Amino acid sequence: MKPHRNKKLKAISAETERITSPIRKKRGLTEVAIISDWPKIIGNRLAQECLPLRISPGAGANNGTLYIQVSGVLALELQHMQTQVIERINGYFGYQAISRVILQQAPVVNEKPKKKIKKELTKEDTTALDLLLDGVTDNSLRKALRDLGQGILRQK
Repeated sequence: MKPHRNKKLKAISAETERITSPIRKKRGLTEVAIISDWPKIIGNRLAQECLPLRISPGAGANNGTLYIQVSGVLALELQHMQTQVIERINGYFGYQAISRVILQQAPVVNEKPKKKIKKELTKEDTTALDLLLDGVTDNSLRKALRDLGQGILRQK
């Protein structure tokens, strides 16, 4: 008898979670997931002011201790929210990965992506770009190609 298959399409991320969950629990990959998914787990506001440092394993794969680096401004607030933080983390993983949180006060430096300063195109660059686009008769295509060319030239 053939196994019953569900013919509905499913998101691959949901299936990946279902398949890898037992492996992550067994192998202790919770730490990697907490670090990579920290803003999703704790929320963007808190994630800007605190960082997960490491997890000390508890008995088996459960009951670990999470060490969090937190800025002094948020330390007291996060101390009062420890139970909620633990619930969020455990709810995210679907099992009791963390049973205790230890806060370490230190400045948290979040690297924000630097805005690139747009380089102005020289007259030679603009002229060369216009010469390349001379043969294009469709106005909307020419405009799109000009915008693309200008973007590429500004990055150099």
